[in-house]
Amino acid sequence: MIEVQIKKLEEKAKQIRRLIIQMLAQAGSGHPGGSLSAADLITCLYFGNLATAEALLRYNPGDPLWPDRDRFHMSKGHCCPLWYAVLAESGYFPVEHLWSLRRLGSLLQGHPDRRTPGVDVASGSLGQGLSVALGMGLAAKIDKKDYRVYVLLGDGEIQEGNIWEAAMAASHYKCDNLCAILDYNGFQIDGTTKDIMNLEPLLAKWQAFGWHAIEIDGHNIKEILSAYQEARTIKAKPCIIIAHTIKGKGVSFMENVVDFHGRAPTKEEAERALKELE
Repeated sequence: MIEVQIKKLEEKAKQIRRLIIQMLAQAGSGHPGGSLSAADLITCLYFGNLATAEALLRYNPGDPLWPDRDRFHMSKGHCCPLWYAVLAESGYFPVEHLWSLRRLGSLLQGHPDRRTPGVDVASGSLGQGLSVALGMGLAAKIDKKDYRVYVLLGDGEIQEGNIWEAAMAASHYKCDNLCAILDYNGFQIDGTTKDIMNLEPLLAKWQAFGWHAIEIDGHNIKEILSAYQEARTIKAKPCIIIAHTIKGKGVSFMENVVDFHGRAPTKEEAERALKELE
């Protein structure tokens, strides 16, 4: 039975990837590479109940500001096509809204905006998201709430010092309701992370900062679900899931191609991509 449930999540992730390609082609601009690489991670977070006894993320599309909801923050805000696709599939707004991506006055801007149902905080200025998520986690503790906070980080943005200040503070305050998810695809806008500012040894760095660190294949549904479940059991320290992913995952001519960090597919490229994702 579990294999059938895993298959459902894989199909849901594929549908999310199709929507990403379609909306970016319609908009004519945006960021496919990182949206595709993190698709399995965020699909599992929002739709994990397809394979587990309960949802991994506690949310209510009918009441987006439900006080007891778990919080998700997309620090690498340029990958919001992924988030918008997930929110639409979750029922926060009609799927047809996706075709208004990046249009003037649309609810779906080029970076997340609080006008969008399901988005708590605007993002896009890289390096700030972990601090935002830490603030949410500390607020939960002060208010004696049991909600959890998840934040998606890009590997390029963790080269910024603000990330490590937040990492140090989260450990100091034993913020165990905080789970960071690192989309470690090895590319940023100007090239590879190893050439621009090498991150390794990354697991040891986070552990040295007092975090519980889990390293996984970011496209293996079983490993993703297991990591989320493990993170919920950790006490007295924050958790980070270091997910090794492939930039542009799912579309062969986009995979590990830095040009697709911030270039939308043409109409012809979109047709090729959607055929691969059938």
